[in-house]
Amino acid sequence: MKWGLIPSFTKKSEKPDFYKMFNARSESLSEKASFRGLIPRSRCLVAVEGFYEWKKDGSKKQPYYIHFKDGRPLVFAALYDSWQNSEGEILYTFTIVTTAASSAIQWLHDRMPVILGDKEATDTWLSVSSNSKFDTVLKPYEQSDLVWYPVTPAMGKPSFDGPECIKEIHLKVEEKGTILKFFSRKEFKEESNPEESTHGKSLKLEPKSVKEESESEEKLETPCSSKTVDCDLKSELETFSHEGETKCKTKRDHEELVGSKLKTDEIVKPRASPAKKANLKSVDDKQPTLLSYFGKK
Repeated sequence: MKWGLIPSFTKKSEKPDFYKMFNARSESLSEKASFRGLIPRSRCLVAVEGFYEWKKDGSKKQPYYIHFKDGRPLVFAALYDSWQNSEGEILYTFTIVTTAASSAIQWLHDRMPVILGDKEATDTWLSVSSNSKFDTVLKPYEQSDLVWYPVTPAMGKPSFDGPECIKEIHLKVEEKGTILKFFSRKEFKEESNPEESTHGKSLKLEPKSVKEESESEEKLETPCSSKTVDCDLKSELETFSHEGETKCKTKRDHEELVGSKLKTDEIVKPRASPAKKANLKSVDDKQPTLLSYFGKK
């Protein structure tokens, strides 16, 4: 028989496509016309040394060879059919029945062939009795005697055939990890450099901006402007002290209280010269002083 089912109802003039139905999902055998008619009378066994599954890793694929640990052949559940071409030649073909992957190889692939692990399973599948419960064997193979190892990706080429297909290879996992770490570190450095340079610039610019501001303020202020600020602060401090003294005094008589109030008013409200007021106004309009800058901070 040839692997890749060609249904018997295929036209004789049609070119057979063996890749179209080389597998049959066990969950939908009774739903598809190509398989439904084969279940009662055309169940068979396929014996192999092992089979391949491909592990996808991004854009790359790595094949693994799966077999029994003790080297005995694997037996698959299968369906077969016969087809006659335009020249009268009869061709027998088969399809391998598949099921969900076992828990042991789910990391590798989501499907696997239906493996009949003992005589009881094979007899159940081949039984022609109407009471046969053949569907009970259509399940994942969960025994621990199924093993695997990586093989060369060249086995996927039709021209590559021979013992080299099942020769075990060693994957360079450690070297691959080192290369990945190298590029990840480089990427981390490139990402961290802009932050370091920006942070460095900010540290350099801050003292410069304060210095420039102080220099500009010194240019704008007149020699008497600093004295004016000192005088105003002094007058305000005197005002707060005299007000405190006035509030703390006990009431004696009305005349003494009025007299003390008049004296306090004279001290609280010192008359500033027009020149000093104009000077303060001009400084405030142009640029805040260092004192006001640190006061806001």
